Amino acid sequence: MGRNWTSAEIRATFLDYFASNGHLKVPSSSLIPRNDPTVLLTTAGMQQMIPYFLGRETAPAVRLTSAQKCFRTTDIDKVGNERSLTFFEMLGNFSVGDYFKREAIGFAWELLTKVYGLPPERLYLTVHPDDDVAPLYWHEVAGYPDEAITRLEDNWWGPPGASGPCGPDSEIYYDRGPEHGCGRADCRPGCECERFLEIWNLVFMQFYQDAEGARTPLARQNIDTGLGLERLSMVLQGKESVFDTDLFRAIIDRFAELIGASYGRNSNVDTSLRVIADHGRALVFLAADGVLPSNEGRGYIFRRILRRAVRHGKLLGLDNPFLAEAADTVINLMAGHYTELAQRRDQIVEILSHEERKFGQTLSLGLQLLNEVLDDLQKRGEQVVPGEAAFKLYDTHGFPLELTQEVAAERGMLVDIIGFEGAMQRQQERSKQPEVFAREREEETWGQLAERVPPTEFTGYGGTMGASRIVAMIAENTLQDTISAPQIAAVALDQTPFYAESGGQIGDRGTLSSPTGIFEVLDTRRPVPNLIVHYGRMIEGHLRVGSEARAEVNVLRREDTIRNHSATHLLHRALKEVLGEQVQQKGSLVEPERLRFDFNHPRALTVVEVRRIERLVNEWIRNDYHVETAILPLQEALTTGAMHLFGEKYGDQVRVVTMGRSKELCGGTHCHATGQIGIYVTTQETSIAAGIRRIEALTGRAAEEHLIGRTQTLDALAAKLQTSPDALETRLEQVVQDLAAARRRLAQLDREAAREEANQLASAPKMVSGIPVVAAHVSASDDKTLREMGDQIRSRLGSGLVVLAATLENRVAFIVAVTPDLTKRGLNAGKIAAVVGERLGGKGGGRPDSAQGGGKDSEQLPQALQAVTQIVQDSLGLPDYTPES
Repeated sequence: MGRNWTSAEIRATFLDYFASNGHLKVPSSSLIPRNDPTVLLTTAGMQQMIPYFLGRETAPAVRLTSAQKCFRTTDIDKVGNERSLTFFEMLGNFSVGDYFKREAIGFAWELLTKVYGLPPERLYLTVHPDDDVAPLYWHEVAGYPDEAITRLEDNWWGPPGASGPCGPDSEIYYDRGPEHGCGRADCRPGCECERFLEIWNLVFMQFYQDAEGARTPLARQNIDTGLGLERLSMVLQGKESVFDTDLFRAIIDRFAELIGASYGRNSNVDTSLRVIADHGRALVFLAADGVLPSNEGRGYIFRRILRRAVRHGKLLGLDNPFLAEAADTVINLMAGHYTELAQRRDQIVEILSHEERKFGQTLSLGLQLLNEVLDDLQKRGEQVVPGEAAFKLYDTHGFPLELTQEVAAERGMLVDIIGFEGAMQRQQERSKQPEVFAREREEETWGQLAERVPPTEFTGYGGTMGASRIVAMIAENTLQDTISAPQIAAVALDQTPFYAESGGQIGDRGTLSSPTGIFEVLDTRRPVPNLIVHYGRMIEGHLRVGSEARAEVNVLRREDTIRNHSATHLLHRALKEVLGEQVQQKGSLVEPERLRFDFNHPRALTVVEVRRIERLVNEWIRNDYHVETAILPLQEALTTGAMHLFGEKYGDQVRVVTMGRSKELCGGTHCHATGQIGIYVTTQETSIAAGIRRIEALTGRAAEEHLIGRTQTLDALAAKLQTSPDALETRLEQVVQDLAAARRRLAQLDREAAREEANQLASAPKMVSGIPVVAAHVSASDDKTLREMGDQIRSRLGSGLVVLAATLENRVAFIVAVTPDLTKRGLNAGKIAAVVGERLGGKGGGRPDSAQGGGKDSEQLPQALQAVTQIVQDSLGLPDYTPES
């Protein structure tokens, strides 16, 4: 290990080694899993390989290698120690039915010992107890005797989700030395001490595990390996922790410099620096792959780690936003291999900065709400903050649990952690998409069926009806030979004109009919890549597998949908023309009634920009461009400048759709010419997340109805204002001016009435032990008028106490004013307001000379005002009040 390895060299060497051994380098897939609803984020390098292992898709090569971005949530709360990470890179080599155990073991041993130069005597091996073959190859390849290999029950790799490929594995450990161990004579891999570090896992994919846990042999044996880049860097660079490697030290040192500290001198500071380093990397990669902060699913994870990073920044004294600084450091460090980071820098920084600013604003609100909870608990003599209350602060307001614990501890109170975790679990369960997970078993059945039936031929580009043959049906989660009315079922055909939901375009509806029955199609999807499945219900008779059926798409619905789909392509091109080529699609929805298009942009669009975009789209519609489609090899299609979605997985052959200036990779259905769209109308432009905007629009029949409705509304308004539609704006401006003038006159009358009422009250105060007191229910119309009346009366009195209350909408508002001479004697407006507010079922407080408050119990107002006299007596320590004559 004499060479000074950088992490970039370690990664490149791995990929080049396997490329030289016949492996195709494939890019990392997105952190957002493709076609896998069972997991929120990509957790392993093999996830993008699962369709190949199961034979559902054809692999681009039988030997593959990659450096895969991964994110695991299990250790989020542990990050800060020297080992735990959320984001990491998994180097992997994969065999899809090609080589198996011996070759995988040979590659691993040669790369580690010959290429990276690790001492063989410091490498230790483990296998599954039932695996008698792998030890033989380890002996053959590396000379390891059987007794030197450790057998561990957990040497078994299960699927990332509830079902999938699995098999025994063999793990390679690096001996860090006895100084890291427990000192026991039997210390070896699997021990809980820090001596043996797992660096590479060779998984022998032999079985398929279903949702019930049952395992069946795969048709082909596969290899999946995972070598942690961070851990191997730690070993090759001779570091004690992954955070000491060049993957993290640039980030850690930058923030240590910002706070004027040195890493390695203070354990608390070191913990926070490690949190920022890991979470900063994770946030950059999540944002680059399109994960946006939210309160559910993967967005919940994003928000959780961002808030944890900000919390640790606060602990380091970083009171101003700092995550943009972290983002730039990470991008500079990692963009050499992950080029999308530099391409998406502005989007990443905008998302992080916006969310960090928002969370900073919630900290003060969270403290206020927490103190209210603590006050209430202490009044009741309770010493434990309920878990639900702590979780509400965390989930709704982003207030970290550890901060709740810290503030509570300062007041001698504890937090119910078990209750908090229970509330957290319930929230996470709610955040999942139950309808997706409910289809998991059904999709597993379709996946098994796809191995036995030919792929569905899609005929919908050329028409909306055709003859087909029924190849399979599922009802009640079970394959059926026959279905009858009124059963709900899913039907697969050998060929179909029905478009399956994909790329934002929703699935077609229509009917499947035969001489024996009619099936109403309510949705069309691809539960597995090769099968198009029609979901719906039998409305008449029965259908049988193997029989002929006539498939008919609802034509009007399809036509409305394709108008909106073609319009999204024109809209995408128009956005780039008006806002710049950096605009990228972030999502879309194409349905008959409307279209929705999400894109990156740091600010709201101006009215002028929206209108320019709208005019461009309509100009291209009027030009009636022919919509051309072509099937091309992927690389050739990309060289033509066709737009494509980052992170989307495309096949070797792709469909390019061109209409005028727009050219995109797309498998959806479209108009034959842009003129068929009719007209395009923007209905809304909004923000859906930091740096992400959304345009909603209408075309065709829906746009026509929208415009007719707008015209009818204008006609009705013009009639009410006794003018013509053309003169409506001028007439409306005059009405607005007249209304403003009337409001000013009314406000002036209110002020004059308030001054008169204030003068009357000031002229006849009640004397309480020689102190003038005015406590009254007045007719003020708002809070400002109420304060002005109080100031006026206090000024007139010269010396005295004023308590005024007014009923405003559904609440009671009040003010308390005390002249300076009486505050010196002990009268305190804030304390008086607190008592009055409590009697009104609300709160009050303020300065000694001026305070305010409110409550909802208006029935108690007379008693509250009468009590002011006794409050004065109590405040001054005077005997009970006796009315003065």
